[in-house]
Amino acid sequence: MADTPRFRRAPMPNRAPATVADAGAVRLNKRLADLGLCSRREADEWIERGWVRVNGQVAPMGLKVTPQDRVSVDRQADAMQAQRVTILLHKPVGYVSGQAEDGHQPAVTLIDARSHWRGDASQQRFSPAQLRGLAPAGRLDIDSTGLLVLTQDGRVARQLIGEDSDIDKEYLVRVAYGDVMADVQAEFPPAQLARLRHGLSLDGQALRPAQVDWQNPEQLRFVLREGRKRQIRRMCELVGLKVTGLKRVRIGRVLLGQLPPGQWRYLGPREGF
Repeated sequence: MADTPRFRRAPMPNRAPATVADAGAVRLNKRLADLGLCSRREADEWIERGWVRVNGQVAPMGLKVTPQDRVSVDRQADAMQAQRVTILLHKPVGYVSGQAEDGHQPAVTLIDARSHWRGDASQQRFSPAQLRGLAPAGRLDIDSTGLLVLTQDGRVARQLIGEDSDIDKEYLVRVAYGDVMADVQAEFPPAQLARLRHGLSLDGQALRPAQVDWQNPEQLRFVLREGRKRQIRRMCELVGLKVTGLKRVRIGRVLLGQLPPGQWRYLGPREGF
């Protein structure tokens, strides 16, 4: 049996043949990220290690490439990517998603062997090395609970929070309407519900259409395809609602499920957003 080639050819983008205007090529790290192989930061690391070749030659940092250039990646990069983990945390209220602020602990401090959910079916074992470069891929504010993704994998981060991300996120939102805290649905005007679905703006920018429906008389279900800061709370304020509880229960195809608050599990090898 023949040996496995050390380098694998990166997929060619679906592009028309180059024109004269196409000669102003893109940086190699952007090309690798656009192909979905890694993040730009990871691409720079691969290039620095000599793991990327362009037209058969080891690529230097800062190189620009055209769609016609042949890009190949060392198998060692695949091995490094395979070791990167993505963690699903049920964030409790009182923790911030990112850097510590105002004395509040970041969610990543909850990740250790003791808080690893026993129901995790991935069969992966925790190692402190998995905390290096582990960062949240999206926000969940301090007053909210539910599914938070933390990842070492730039591909996952790009998929969830990249400029072209189209992954939807589902929330259950308990609300009050003025002094009304029970059977809010009966008192809340249908026209205002329609505004929640489409027609609101934040920070001078129109919001994308959202799915908003009553889950029960005191709780709304939101499905969003964007993530402005404190978006749901601010949307509700614009129509006279006050959020009294907010929980994210789904990101794309990944459900919070039975994961207990303060515990976490790995994204399984057959799972995807």
